[in-house]
Parts: sequence; structure tokens; C-alpha cells
Amino acid sequence: MGFELKPLGLKPLLPIEDVSFVGHDLSRPECVLVQSDGSLYVSHTAGGVTHISSDLEQTLIGTEGLQANGADIVPNGIFRCADGSFLIANIGEGGGVWKLSVQGELTHHLMEVDKTSLAAANFVTQDTQGRTWITVSTVSQPRFNAYSDKVKDGLIIVEDEKGARIVCDDICFANECRVSPDGTHLYISETFARQITRFRITDDNRLVDREVFCRFGYGDFPDGCCFDADGNLWVTSIVSNRLYAVTPAGDVKLVIEDAVEEHIKWVEDALAAGEMGREHFYKTAGKKLKNIASIAIGGPSGRQLYMGALADTAVATAILPADFKL
Repeated sequence: MGFELKPLGLKPLLPIEDVSFVGHDLSRPECVLVQSDGSLYVSHTAGGVTHISSDLEQTLIGTEGLQANGADIVPNGIFRCADGSFLIANIGEGGGVWKLSVQGELTHHLMEVDKTSLAAANFVTQDTQGRTWITVSTVSQPRFNAYSDKVKDGLIIVEDEKGARIVCDDICFANECRVSPDGTHLYISETFARQITRFRITDDNRLVDREVFCRFGYGDFPDGCCFDADGNLWVTSIVSNRLYAVTPAGDVKLVIEDAVEEHIKWVEDALAAGEMGREHFYKTAGKKLKNIASIAIGGPSGRQLYMGALADTAVATAILPADFKL
């Protein structure tokens, strides 16, 4: 790993008792988008996107049993476009980035780039400059073969007025990525490297000046991330059920924790033995949280946290107190 792997030893700033839940009967609500009125859009396995209105009414956008190349579509990252449609990163075996219309019709957006299949598309987003950023966790098949700190074949793709192209091909399991509020840098979760990596974005949208922005410790596998209004980067850890906030200077703060030591040891032992598989990401152990995988901040107050999860049927949520400080 190149650094001493140990727990960060931080005390959570919010008690787990502050966490409640929104929604019901959701299917793998891995990614959550929050709107200004408090309504949510949540990824839905093999079906598209579930809308949870501000008065908690749920509507599925899409059709159950959607498939790509003979395999179920598994929406991972989702992004809502200006016209109300969605871009969906399909982490299922059929892969690709798909477009879901307001009416629930699914069409191809990108299935390959630079002659490389997007077989484990993880995340898709657009920045304020209109650039689309896509991550592909790994080009290994099945993707569980890349559950290792020794496999570095994840991709970052940019799509702009010149088309789509690969701008990085050696990420250690590429997960969510975000462009900094000023549009100058791209941050990405390298899940099995246990770090957030930062690149400077050039005028022609290349990624240069790669550096480690922050590192995490034993039991932590950074997954989803987002910026808040103050430029702090919030990061979920999938196995430890920890939510972190990282200041612009790279200082890591633990906000919420629902970790179980025995569960973490089970995962870490499997990783060390080269035997980590799907079950290590989907088996749950927390008292409340079930493998949190994404974070969104917003709502009417702008201080509501929403955490998507791999193994839950609802969205975890908590409100930051008015005097909350990192």
C-alpha cells in the first residue's frame, strides 16, 4: 500500500442515533440525488430510477426487468439531465451508460469508448461546464476479480464537444468522481487503494498533476463522494459504514460511524488472502446502516444528509445541526 494501514481513530461528530430513514421497498438504492424541495431520485436495480416526492410518494421511472446484452441492468451512479431524463451507469454485466427518458424509455448512450467496453460502468455525472464524467470500476471480468489493492485498471472517461475518450486507465477500482466547485480539478475514489485521488483538468479536458488528496485506514473503502457549499468533500466508506468529510486542506473528519469490528476483520482477512468477493460488499453488519455507498447533501435547509446503500431498502438520512462545524 505504501503507507501504514491502521484505523484512523477518529470520534464521530454525530451519533448514529441521529440517523433516520426515507422511502420503503427500494431495490439497491446505491445512488441518491436530492432536489431543493427535498424530493429524491434513487437508483433502482433492473428498473431505472425511483422518485420519492417531498410528501414521500414513490414512483418508479422505468420498467422492472430492464436488460442490456442479455443481462439485467444494475443502475449504479445516476445523473439527472436538464430535460429531466437520466444518465445511468450500468454496473451489471451488460455494462454501458444508458439514457432513461422522463417516460421511462431506455436507450444506449455509450457502450464503448476508444474500443474499450464499458462493462463495469460505475458512475456518471455532468459538471457546470457541461462535461460528462464517467468511471468504469475495472476492465476485468467479472468485476469481483478487481476487489484487490493490486489491480489498477479502472477508467475515467470524459465526454465533451469532441466526443468521449479515456483520460485515465490505471485507477484502483474507480468509484464516484466529482469536479471541484471551481471546475479546475477532478476528485475520484480509488476504493481499494483507500484514497481520494485528485487531478488538475487542463483546458482540453485532460487529467494531469495526479496526487493523493487524502487517505483512509484499516476497514475503510471509499465509495461515494460529493462537495458541500463550503468546498468540503464528503465520502462514504462501504464496509465500515462510516461517513467522512474532508476539508479543502485534506483533513479527514469522521461524521457518522456504524462499524462492526468483527465484520471489518472478516473483510480485511479476505482481501489479504485474495479471496474478497461480492458477499463482502453486500453482507450487512451495522446496527442501522447497510453498506452506505453514496452521499448527497441538500433539501430545503441545505443541511440534510442522504446516504444511499447497497443492501438497504430505504435511504438513510440525518440533519446537520445549525452549529455543526468540521
